[in-house]
Amino acid sequence: MARVNIQNVYKSFGETEVLKDISVAIEDGEFLVLVGPSGCGKSTLLRMIAGLEDICEGKISIGDKIVNNLPPKERDISMVFQNYALYPHLTVAQNMGFSMMLAHAPKWEQDLRVSEAASILGLTELLERKPKQLSGGQRQRVAMGRAIVRNPKVFLFDEPLSNLDAKLRVAMRAEIKTMHQRIKTTSVYVTHDQVEAMTMADRIVVMHAGRIEQVGKPLELYDDPKNVFVAGFIGTPSMNLLPATVDLSGEVPRALISKDVFLPLPPDTLLVDGQKITYGVRPEHLRITPKGAAAKINVIEPTGAETHLLLLLGELPLVLVARDRMEISPGDNVNVSPDLSRIMIFDIETGARL
Repeated sequence: MARVNIQNVYKSFGETEVLKDISVAIEDGEFLVLVGPSGCGKSTLLRMIAGLEDICEGKISIGDKIVNNLPPKERDISMVFQNYALYPHLTVAQNMGFSMMLAHAPKWEQDLRVSEAASILGLTELLERKPKQLSGGQRQRVAMGRAIVRNPKVFLFDEPLSNLDAKLRVAMRAEIKTMHQRIKTTSVYVTHDQVEAMTMADRIVVMHAGRIEQVGKPLELYDDPKNVFVAGFIGTPSMNLLPATVDLSGEVPRALISKDVFLPLPPDTLLVDGQKITYGVRPEHLRITPKGAAAKINVIEPTGAETHLLLLLGELPLVLVARDRMEISPGDNVNVSPDLSRIMIFDIETGARL
């Protein structure tokens, strides 16, 4: 295991700058997830750690060694790709032990390492099968086993679950997390799926347009986002983010959402009358009440444990998550109120949390 330190890293392809002053320290044994939308630079950063992309500026160290100019094979890392990249003519055992065979490790050591990895991943009964005889989830476990057998200092995962169906992705998330808890190797995991990030990570790095927006533990990012981007990206369904104007003319502070449509502000607010803001409230922090802001039900999405209501608040869309079963239909008018202790206010121009 080893600490990975990324310091002031830049990356450009021609005149296009894809990574801008990236700095993050990944602690020994930590499971760190890089998350963000397509094109944010997360996979490029992972490939730079692996040595598959050159560094334009800055430095990356693994353990106490700066690896900027080291080829991938000398960095003591193992990478699990989105596609399984298994040899179809080799058995599971041969695929898992392939790197050790290339290194001319003794046969007994190859067998021991493969057996240990197979035990961790539940592949012991499948060692003599060929990849075509395996399911997608089993093939992905073989790919992870191949990485484990190398006993690297760092695991790198490049969206390894993207090719799996939804149910299998949930199961594989748990398997990867269980594997990490057992072997405790430093791991860097790339995904665009914030649910994967939330459920798997020790810490999350949220990236956007080549920059790091925020780093923190999953619930820290959920409860205390520093800007509009992180607030809207972390959480499912996404936070409601409504442009509004502060109104302090009445008895209680309010946010004017649209003509004659208001949502409450905390009574001790320090905002200024007429100030332009973005009013943030998560769908699960809204409720239907006898009195509140008038909204119209547009779409109802029952999921079983919850019901997602897609509303129109004035002319703006609003999502509310309800746990109670209600006798309501599309087109009905309801009143909604936020949990005042959970609303978030952002600067409408910079996006920063106020």
